[in-house]
Amino acid sequence: MTDHDLDGFTRGTFTHDGTTRRVLRRGTGPAVIIMAEIPGITPKVLEFAERVAALNCTAVLPVLFGTPGRDPAPAAHGRTGTARYLASSMWRVCVSREFTVLATGRSSRVVRWLRALAAAEHERCGGPGVGAVGMCVTGGFALAMAADERLVAPVLSQPSLPLAVLPGRAGTIDIGAGELAAVRRRCEREGLQVLGLRFRGDRLVPEDRFAYLRRELGDAFVAVELDDGDANPEALLPPHSVLTEHLVDEPGRPTRQALDTVLDLFRTRLLGERPGGTG
Repeated sequence: MTDHDLDGFTRGTFTHDGTTRRVLRRGTGPAVIIMAEIPGITPKVLEFAERVAALNCTAVLPVLFGTPGRDPAPAAHGRTGTARYLASSMWRVCVSREFTVLATGRSSRVVRWLRALAAAEHERCGGPGVGAVGMCVTGGFALAMAADERLVAPVLSQPSLPLAVLPGRAGTIDIGAGELAAVRRRCEREGLQVLGLRFRGDRLVPEDRFAYLRRELGDAFVAVELDDGDANPEALLPPHSVLTEHLVDEPGRPTRQALDTVLDLFRTRLLGERPGGTG
């Protein structure tokens, strides 16, 4: 691939509590907040956003790090350029006070900004609520955002925080106790469903993390776990990015089925349609 020129996406900003960030949007209808993985809003993330917009939803992409549209593949910028770009994006996340990388039992500060964005987009776009997809370092954000009743379709794609580099980190996720309790109540009282995606061999998303979510949320947590052999073998890194870099976008392939499961969640929760449509 090459860099995406962002054609088809409108560009704007959103400000909350003194913090202003850029936001990309595409489509009309109920909003879906799409939070990119490291290194940022890549062409593959934009392709996913296009699929969401094709459902008759509004894809909303906040710029949390990286350069929107930049292709991280070495073929686009060379191996040195790619390595520097990946490192710079990860460094920003690790040193920023907005992101909780290692601590347990705590949501990242940026979640407050994201909840405000979701509330504003719900008011602007209408519909029964808002969807959210977090990927990699932003995966758990979708769960913490679901403490707000306006978030009705949370998707945790390869949620990677807190980093499982110290004992006890693997069997938890980056959400505060109060927010987790609020999500649990919503699951019990409102039938909220939380969707999680991972490759089984992904060291960034340990099995213990999904086991923890099953214990905390019960049947409301729906896990889609894929074999590493299901991943796109041409991707740059080991199996990790279910909806983007490691997607094999062919009918019947497990990663495509995972993508369709996500799109079906938005159809049923945001559009009131029956699952199983095409997109």
